[in-house]
Parts: sequence; C-alpha cells; structure tokens
Amino acid sequence: MLLEYLLWHNGSMVAHNAGFVATENDLVDVDALIGAYYDDVPDPATPSERVIFGTSGHRGSALKRTFNEAHIVSISQAIAEYRKKAGITGPLYIGRDTHALSLPAWKTSIEVLVANGVRVRIDARDDYTPTPVVSQAILTHNRAADGTQRFSGDDIADGIVVTPSHNPPTDGGFKYDPTTGGPASAEITAAIADRANELLQNWTSIQRVPFEQAMKSDLIERFDFRQHYVEDLRNVIDFEAMKSSGVRLGIDPLGGASVNYWPLINEVYGTNIGVLNATVDPQWSFMTLDHDGKIRMDPSSPYAMKGLLDRLNAGAWDQYDLVGGTDPDADRHGIVCPGTGVMNPNHYIAVCVEYLFGGNRPDWPATAGVGKTLVSSSLIDRVVASIGAKLVEVPVGFKWFVAPLFSGDVAFGGEESSGMSFLRRNGRVWTTDKDGLIPDLLAAEITAKTGKNPAELHADQVARFGESWYTRVDTPTTLEMKQKFAGLTADSVSATSVAGEDITAKMTTAPGNGAAIGGLKVTTSNSWFAARPSGTENIYKVYAESFTSPETLDTVVSEAMDVVNDALAD
Repeated sequence: MLLEYLLWHNGSMVAHNAGFVATENDLVDVDALIGAYYDDVPDPATPSERVIFGTSGHRGSALKRTFNEAHIVSISQAIAEYRKKAGITGPLYIGRDTHALSLPAWKTSIEVLVANGVRVRIDARDDYTPTPVVSQAILTHNRAADGTQRFSGDDIADGIVVTPSHNPPTDGGFKYDPTTGGPASAEITAAIADRANELLQNWTSIQRVPFEQAMKSDLIERFDFRQHYVEDLRNVIDFEAMKSSGVRLGIDPLGGASVNYWPLINEVYGTNIGVLNATVDPQWSFMTLDHDGKIRMDPSSPYAMKGLLDRLNAGAWDQYDLVGGTDPDADRHGIVCPGTGVMNPNHYIAVCVEYLFGGNRPDWPATAGVGKTLVSSSLIDRVVASIGAKLVEVPVGFKWFVAPLFSGDVAFGGEESSGMSFLRRNGRVWTTDKDGLIPDLLAAEITAKTGKNPAELHADQVARFGESWYTRVDTPTTLEMKQKFAGLTADSVSATSVAGEDITAKMTTAPGNGAAIGGLKVTTSNSWFAARPSGTENIYKVYAESFTSPETLDTVVSEAMDVVNDALAD
C-alpha cells in the first residue's frame, strides 16, 4: 500500500521526513495562532486575504491573514442576510471540530448570528461536533411527517460547521450547509462570499452581541448532537450483525471530533469498538507527517497513519479484526486491515458498492444509482456494471451528491479522496455531506456478514475484474492557462489513441449530470486520464488509471500531459 500511495504523489517530491513523528519545529504555537486570529486584520485589497469559498467553505490561517476574526464576522453576517432573504426561519445548527481556530471562530459567529436574531442550536455538552452530525440534524429537523424531506417552508433549518477538515493545525475553516443539509452550491457560496467581501471593507461596524451575553440569550438552544446522531445510526448500520459476530473494530479519531462518539455507540448497541487514541491536541504533536512533511490528519494516508500502523504491527492487532479512522471533522474515513495496511479509498468504495447493492439493503429504491466522481477508479464502474446498477458519474466535489442523495436518485455517493455517504436502510436520506463514521462501521458490518474483511473482498474483486494502477500528478501552470481549461471541448483533443489504445470517449461534462468538469476526461478500453485545474493553486492535476500495467500508466500520464498542453496551446 505504501508503494501505491507513492504513486499518488509521483508528480511531486515526497518529503524526507514523511511518515516520521512530528518534531517541535513542526508544531504550531497555538497561543500565537489564536492571538493572530484576533489581532491581525486582512486587507480586502489583497486577493489572497479576501473571503474565498472553495468546494468546502472558506479556509485559511490566521498567521497568513486568511482566517481571522474579520473574515468570520463578515461571513456570518452574510449568512444571516442570505437565510433571511431565502426565507429560512428555523434554527441554525452550528458545530465545530478540534482545530485551535475552530472555537474562536465558533464564538465569533454566535455573536453575529444572535445579533441578527437567529436561533442558534449548539451542542448541549459543549463538545465537538462532526460535519455529518450537523447534516443529519438539519435533515432530521426538515423531515416532513410523511418521511419526505423539505427544503423550504416554516421553521426550516440550516447549519454551519467550523472546520478546515483534515488541513494542518495552523488552519481554520468555515462552511455553510443550506436546508438540504450538505455543502452549499456554487451559486449560494458565491453570493455569500461576494457579500462577505463587501462587508469586509467595514467589518467593525457589523453588529454583534458579546459572547457571554449571547450565550444567555433565548436565541441559544442546546441540542444533544451526539445522542441524536448515535441513536439514529441503527437506521443506517446493521449493529445486530456486528454484535452477534463479535467483530472487533478499532478506531483512531486522529484527535478529531468523533472521539466521544464511539464510546456511546458501544453503550447503545453493545458493540466491540476500541478507541486506539483518545488524545485531543490542537498541535497534533502525536501525528506522523504526511507525504509533504506537513501535519495533516488524513485517515486515508499511510504517511499520516504511520504511527497507528506501527502500533498495530507491534502487537495491537491482537485486539482488533480491522481498524478505521476519521479526520478532525469526521467527514473522511480510512480503513486498515491486517497484512495490507491502509486501503486505497477507491478500492474500499468498490467493496462497499458491491456489498450494499448486493442484497444487503433490500429496501433501497430499485432505481437508485451509484454515485462516483469522474476521477475515481474505473474498478467501481466494472463492479457497478456487474451488479446491474446505474452509474452516476459527477465532477470532482461532494457537493454534486447533495441533490441526488437528498432525492434518493443515488443510494451511495463516494469520491476518490475518502469521502462517502449512503442512504438509510429504509431508502431515505441519511446525510448529504460526507460521513466518516458510517464507512468505518460499515467495514465491521461487512466483515461480520461476509466473514471477510474489506481488503480480502477487494482481492476477490481484483481476481474478477482485473488489477489497476492509479495516480495523480500535479503540474505547475499559470492563472491564464488555468482559465483556458473552462474553454476546452472534445474537439480540443486531436489525439486518436492513448498508450496504444483507441480513444473511446472525450468528455468535458460529467455523464451523470451534464455538469462541466472544468477540464477534460479521455478514456480507452483499459485506461483513462482526466485533467483539471486546482481551485486554490497555480497547478493543474492529471488523474490517470490503467488496467494493463504500471508501465502503461506511465505512458498514459506522459501522453495525457502532451494532450493537455496541445489543447491549451490552441
């Protein structure tokens, strides 16, 4: 698995200290970070210091003047104005993760929201709240008496999650979930960001209620996020199978917001789940460094998970049959199996799809499809075809799964970067945001009911569908060249073959929903590549896969870069 992950990063140098425990020099000064949040003021005239909503909200660092009090005041005011304009009259559910900047930003937001007369629901135990838990709370609140979902009307709810996901400890993040419970659409985030940047010009004039006073307001409503979510999990996971089999699941929350959820799951369902590391440390000093030498809490990275792997291989495997992980806001998962290490997210998606659609969710809608991002492995396509399901291929970003999960058009949505969610056992929506807890629990359910762990089931799939090699390469480019990607069409690709095979398709829109992919994807019988620009850096990314050989994959990547460069040169 480590070699496979090296392939993922073969477009850039892997740091010499990747996989080693963080040293004192790698750790953030938390006091200085929080001080900068309050003391440093961004310059609205500097593009990098403005409010910028990516696919998962606004992210940045107080040390770079990209995530400061001024940003959160302005964004919170913009959200308050948006929800008023949209007629959202219900409570706003707000959660936060374990990053050092999350608590200050959470407090700032509450000050602004209360000043705007917004009912704010906070955690009853003053605890951390995972991203999927906020989504589940919103959707439960907005469910009609007949079990269908509402997204407009009286007392409709929305939410905010204060998190930069798996980003380094220096970072903060702030994302808005509208009434559909998942990541806001580009149209909504653009409107909020535009208004926030207007407000940023004179942010000190925005009305606020001092935090201590705000917390005494009738507008603050306490809500037990953890109890609400855990009690509802029975409608998603077969805990009886887990309990009766005695499967032993280990969990590493990576110092994140799910840390206090697992003990309650054991208490409610009688499961055998052990938390390997319950430490919460805003410096994440216990982490091993990721591929680029940074502290990054990514449960799908063998570098970030190296400390856990070492503990397991030193004897901890005696206590567990398999291990799962979650990132700081618990919207990503990682699956670790004995003898194989951290599973590639693509491989686990393929295993989940075959299991879930193979008779283990009989009440799911017969017409509901399998959602995947178009840069996820074609192994998933082959599995979906073998079980006669509908494949729904969308652009990069989990936001594309919000509407189809909400409506039930897809029963499962997964992306190559270890994010997924799927429907309740009765076929109703569970979350419309990524949920890192249910994939870990599902791995235990799969093991309990099949007698094989997910890595063993993946090996079975390889025997039936073939082995593939997958990579992503990042290439420096310019802003001008990045902008050219939007103008690419199928005619921009003059090549007729890739790696010796005829091209079977040239795509600039996703076949699952017709949305522009912001780049292009080219397929052959046994290989494919996709190219798209980064939303935050001056690079473009080439994803590629081959079912032939590693050497063929190298050829695909090389020819893909030629195809992209030729297309952009026109």
